[in-house]
Amino acid sequence: MNPEHAATEASAAEGGFDPALFDALGVDELVPAPLAAWRPLVVEALGFFLDRLPPQRLEAIVADQFALPIEAPDEARLVALLARCPTLHKLGQVLARRPELDPELRRHLQTLESMPSTRPLAPLRARIEASLGAGHGLALADEALAEGSVAVVLPFSWHEGGRRREGVFKVLKPGVEAELADELALLPSVADFLERRAAQLGLPALDYRGTLASVQRLLAREIRLDREQAHMTEAAAFHADDAGLLVPALLPWCSPAMTAMDRVFGPRLTDAALAPGQGQALADTLVRALLARPFWSGEAEAMFHGDLHGGNLLLADDGRLAVLDWSLTARLGKAEREALVAIALGALTLDAARIRAALGALGMLDADDPALAGAVEHALDRLVASGRPIGFDWLVGLLDELALLGASGFGEQLAVFRKSWLSLAGVIRDLGAELAADLPLLSLGLQRFLGEMPARMFAAPDSRAFATHVSNADLIGLGASAWPTSLRYWSRLLAADRAA
Repeated sequence: MNPEHAATEASAAEGGFDPALFDALGVDELVPAPLAAWRPLVVEALGFFLDRLPPQRLEAIVADQFALPIEAPDEARLVALLARCPTLHKLGQVLARRPELDPELRRHLQTLESMPSTRPLAPLRARIEASLGAGHGLALADEALAEGSVAVVLPFSWHEGGRRREGVFKVLKPGVEAELADELALLPSVADFLERRAAQLGLPALDYRGTLASVQRLLAREIRLDREQAHMTEAAAFHADDAGLLVPALLPWCSPAMTAMDRVFGPRLTDAALAPGQGQALADTLVRALLARPFWSGEAEAMFHGDLHGGNLLLADDGRLAVLDWSLTARLGKAEREALVAIALGALTLDAARIRAALGALGMLDADDPALAGAVEHALDRLVASGRPIGFDWLVGLLDELALLGASGFGEQLAVFRKSWLSLAGVIRDLGAELAADLPLLSLGLQRFLGEMPARMFAAPDSRAFATHVSNADLIGLGASAWPTSLRYWSRLLAADRAA
C-alpha cells in the first residue's frame, strides 16, 4: 500500500472513504467467504466510520501507515489500522481465531490479543502514582508488560514478610476514554448508514440499530475497571475448587482507575510448548471450568467470561490455566439456559416444532414465524446430512442464520456467550487438541444428571429446578421419541436424495 495515495483517496460521498482505499489493506478479507455478499457493506461502513473520526485521529492512522516499512505486508498494515481504534482493536481480537479467515491474516490479527506496549510510560506512571498516593512503598517497573485494546499492564514489586512479591497494574491507556467516547458516539449514525446501504445492496434488513446499541453498552464496560474487579472476585469464589484454573488474586491497591493483581508468570496458552497430551487436558479444563460449570448450574444467573481470546489465557508456571481480563462477562438466566437445552433436545430428536418453541422463548422470532420455520428446517437438514451428533457449533450456526434473517431479540448476554464459545473453540483448535469442544460440556452435564437422580424421584413432572435444566416430563418425552425420531431422520434423508 502507498500511504500517500491512501491519505488522498478519501471521498466525500455517503459511506465515507472510497472502498478502493482499503483494497491494499485487504479489509474485505475480514469477512469470511460464506458471507462474501456482505463484504461491500462492511468495507463501506468502515470507511464511513473512519471518515467521521476527529481529524487528529485520522492523522495518527495515516502516520502509522507511513511509519511502517515500505515492504510491510497488507496484513501488518491492516493490524496497524485496527490497533488505532479501541472498537476496531476489539473486532480484530474477536476475529483472530476464526478458522474461515486466511491463515496469514489470522496470524497477524492474533498480535492484537496482547501487544508490546509502545505507549510512553510517564503518563501511566503518573496515573498510578496519583491513585496510590505518597509513601506507597511499591517499585514500578521501567517497561510495560503488554497492551490490550483499552489498557496497559505494568509490573511492580514490593516486600512483605521479608520476601519480594510481584504484581501488575492494569491501567487504562491515557486518552482511551475520549477515543472510545468518540467511536461509540458514531455508532448510531453508522447504524443509519448500514440500514440505507444494505437496502441499496439488497441485503436483509437486520437490526443494525439494536446490535450496535448492544456493542455500545458492552464496549463502554471495558473501561469500568471497578466492574472488572467485582467480576474477578465473583469468578475467584466460583472457581475456588477448580484445581487447574487460576483467577489472579486482587491486591489492596485497586481503585476505579486501575486494577492491581498478582502477577502470573508463564506464556500465552497458544504459545506454550506443551507435552504430549497436555493440549487435550488443557482443552478439557477450558471447557469444563469456563463454560460447562456455569452452564450446568442451578443458580438463577450464571456468569461466563466474555472475552476468551488467546491473549487472556496463560499457562502459569505451576501448570494452571490463568484466565485474565474479566471486564466483559455474560450472564445467562436459568430460563435462557433451559431454552438452549430445549433446542438441543429438539435437534437430538429432529423435532422442528420443539426447536421453534424454544427459540420463541429466547425471543428470537415468534414461534410461528415462517422465516423461523425455514431456518430450522434448513438447520435440521444440515444436521442429518452431516452424519454428526448435535453440537454447540450447530446451535451457534442456527442462531447466526436467524440473525442474518433479521431476527430481533438476540439478547445482549446471549450474544456475548456466543462470542465466548467461538473464541474458546478457536483457541482449542489452535492448541491442536483432538477433543471436540462439546464433549467436556456434555460430560459434565451427564455427571450433573446422575447426581440429580434422587431428587428427581420427588420432583413435580414439569419442574426444571435442576442444574441440567430439563424436567422429568422432558425426559419421558425424549424416551418416547425414538420411533418418531427415526421416521424424521429417514424422511429427511430420502427428501435430500430426491432433491439431489
